[in-house]
Amino acid sequence: MPTSQHVFTYEFLTGDQSKLIDQAAQCLTRSFIGVEIEGKWVQEPMCGVLNINDDDFYQFTKDYLESTVDQGFCMIARDQEDQVVGVLAGDTNAPEIIGEDVFKGSFADMNVILHVLEDVDKRFMEDYKKQKGKEIEDGELVHLFMLGVTAKEGRHDIIKQLGKGLIEKASTNGMKALYGEATNIRSIRVMEKYHGFKKYKDINGSHIVYKYRDNSRLNQISPDHGDGTYLLIKEL
Repeated sequence: MPTSQHVFTYEFLTGDQSKLIDQAAQCLTRSFIGVEIEGKWVQEPMCGVLNINDDDFYQFTKDYLESTVDQGFCMIARDQEDQVVGVLAGDTNAPEIIGEDVFKGSFADMNVILHVLEDVDKRFMEDYKKQKGKEIEDGELVHLFMLGVTAKEGRHDIIKQLGKGLIEKASTNGMKALYGEATNIRSIRVMEKYHGFKKYKDINGSHIVYKYRDNSRLNQISPDHGDGTYLLIKEL
């Protein structure tokens, strides 16, 4: 019986690759807002219960990629038709806490997600300072911000290779750790299983997590998809 072989090519994006940046933003948008895989609708759970449309999220994602891609931690997977079907986008900026709504109009619900991420990041920053005796600085840690895969097949292989690529580059560049905010059970499982990430524990031994049940806009999220946003970390 003939079998199909999934062949993907991987590369780190640079700022002069405008076409690939556009494709990467589209891939991430579809992954977060929703994509059908093997008859199942897969999406990021907060995006699933909030009013966030494709165009706004695409522009947000593209702006992020364009502002961080030259730091060297955005890796893509391309299929045999040269289309971007997987993206792991990160940066080396120290976490920034804005503390107020920044999105308006049709994208206003993105503020809900922003506040969840900032809550987790703020507690991480405060605990990091307690444990390390210093604040997080730019260029010290790799922040894994967005992971998206739209390929119908070979998805796990793509996730493995993207994560491996960023971990190896972070290690080579002398980074101390990689971290990210995992918003659903699936993300937590793949990062733990394939890449050795762990749920971050603060100085008291507690996980840093924002529970969806505590937010009136997010308490509709099914526990089967996730009970909260966790801070994950992999020390190098």
